[in-house]
Amino acid sequence: MRNSARKQLANHSVKSRLKTLQRSFLSIAATGKKDDATAAYRAMTSAFDKAAKTGVIHKATANRKKSRLAAHLVKMK
Repeated sequence: MRNSARKQLANHSVKSRLKTLQRSFLSIAATGKKDDATAAYRAMTSAFDKAAKTGVIHKATANRKKSRLAAHLVKMK
């Protein structure tokens, strides 16, 4: 397997996990459970930071997504 194909598979799985974490955070935030939403937000931000650190997504993209989802968390409180 070529390096590019192997990296593409790895990047795809990381991006898929990011989308799943993002969807789960939004669904928890919609229920109104602050503690659960805070825990989900922390897990999601950690995953975004790790993806940005390894180059899967751009750092500014990770920061933008974290910022927009933090606004959902602030609205709850």
